[in-house]
Amino acid sequence: MDNQNNMPWLKSYPEGVPSTVDTGLFNSLVDMFEFSCEKFGTKPALHGLGTTLTYAELDHKARCFAAYLQCELNVKPGDHIALMLPNIIQYPVALFGALLAGAVIVNVNPMYTPRELVHQLNDSGARIIVVISNFASTLQKSLPETPAIEHVIITSLGDECGMLRGYLINMFAKYLKRIVPRYSIPNAITYKQAMLAGEGYPYTRPFIARDDLAFLQYTGGTTGTAKGAMLTHGNLLANVEQAWGMYHSRLTEGEELIVTAIPLYHVFALTINCLFCIRIGAASLLIPDARNIKAFVKELGNYEPTVITGVNTLFNALINNEGFCNMHLSKLKLTIGGGTSVQKGVEIKWFTHTGLHILEGYGLTECSPLVAVCPYNVEEYTGTIGIPVPSTDVIILDKDNRIITDVDVPGELLVKGPQVMRGYYGREIATQKVFFGEYLKTGDMACWANRNGYIRLVDRKKDLILVSGFNVYPSEIEDVIMLHPNVLEVAAIGVPSKHSGESVKVFIVRKNKALTEEMVKTMCRKHLTAYKVPKHIEFRDSLPKTNVGKIMRKELREAELRKMGINPGDVRTEEKSEDKTDKEKQSD
Repeated sequence: MDNQNNMPWLKSYPEGVPSTVDTGLFNSLVDMFEFSCEKFGTKPALHGLGTTLTYAELDHKARCFAAYLQCELNVKPGDHIALMLPNIIQYPVALFGALLAGAVIVNVNPMYTPRELVHQLNDSGARIIVVISNFASTLQKSLPETPAIEHVIITSLGDECGMLRGYLINMFAKYLKRIVPRYSIPNAITYKQAMLAGEGYPYTRPFIARDDLAFLQYTGGTTGTAKGAMLTHGNLLANVEQAWGMYHSRLTEGEELIVTAIPLYHVFALTINCLFCIRIGAASLLIPDARNIKAFVKELGNYEPTVITGVNTLFNALINNEGFCNMHLSKLKLTIGGGTSVQKGVEIKWFTHTGLHILEGYGLTECSPLVAVCPYNVEEYTGTIGIPVPSTDVIILDKDNRIITDVDVPGELLVKGPQVMRGYYGREIATQKVFFGEYLKTGDMACWANRNGYIRLVDRKKDLILVSGFNVYPSEIEDVIMLHPNVLEVAAIGVPSKHSGESVKVFIVRKNKALTEEMVKTMCRKHLTAYKVPKHIEFRDSLPKTNVGKIMRKELREAELRKMGINPGDVRTEEKSEDKTDKEKQSD
């Protein structure tokens, strides 16, 4: 694919980065998995809770799980299996086991409420779910409303940590930490029982094609009801090769250790920390709960990582942790940021400590997810999301759907490439609305940062603040405020205003309580046009975040609307109506 059609100034990619990659090396993710397990058999594949699995051991366990699914639960190619697990060894075992059986994976956030879980299980049509015991009580509440679920497999934290160690971990979690609420799910089978049974069953390899579905990866539902992006084996394989094209000059197959703190059920970690990791024979250090920074840093101290992936809030938490700042990360080669914009203040502090820039990337669930990445050999902080990954074409459109080629002129970012999803599961109308010809509309505002093909992400269209008719982007305000040494975290939103339509409000978590509203405004006046300067400032002890670590502007905005007597449900009704399934629309 020519990914320079609409970027005529991008004559060539940086040295060591190809403009295109061969996305047809494997026919399926199963082919890739089998190839790597054979090639890197004795190399470590996973580290988790003090336990290590080699590639050969992972292959054996995945095949046992696949055999159990086929022979005991009668799983056929194309069946949907939900995984509701944190970053523990059981996740990749179950994931690759299900893929080996030809199943479609439905990743589920373990932190979901019963209502959210009911929606996703019913919408996806999953008939089997693998859940960690910590959240089995949530599943129990959901089961009466999820008739399609036929089988439940329950695992506990220590189930892959050996008999004695695993027993102690499970007892500690249940009786001392009390993080396993009581539950009762009749006829559920344990993970250990399934694995033991699988040992005695034969595994039959199904035929799997590149166009077959591999994942129903649900979007965060930020514009309404969560939708399942249909990602094929070909989509994910392409994105893995695109990532390898961007980073291959910096990494060595079979020699890397990647820190997996982002939840694997999130598409960023799924592709980079799981699938890409397998592709290059890397080991993954699984962190079950990255919000516990103290425990995370302690675990990190036992290893010598070469790659760390994360989101802005994670990097910010690490560089403000004394234990992490005392580490000598001599083998670290790459730091990859995604999920949300990396703020300049965070990047500067990270570079000062590690000597490495955070290579910001950009993607979305619908694109498997990588769209653009900063090359590994950047020499300074760019403030951009880099260049399109190989074999990817992007365009930026103005409000009249005209292609923008000028630098610093914002418009909506659209993407075309082999990593782009087939569509939304069961939502043909929503699928049609998100495509512009062959291009996927991202809903993100971006601009060309320079004539070298670098893209600057401006903000989400839905987060745009309109002040007296002027566009104000929250990320620009947040970047400025984060430069203040006494600011730990910040989020900016728009709130209704009688005088200007909307005005800017910021929420700040302080490092030092000596920080005042006037100090913040003085700094903003120095760097921002008057209408961008926050009119309202609120100091908080914490900001709401997703389980991945993204600050939830939506939750802050809805809370402000309620304070003003406005029902958030009355806002963006057009977006919500578009999120209905085709079946729901027909019944209206």
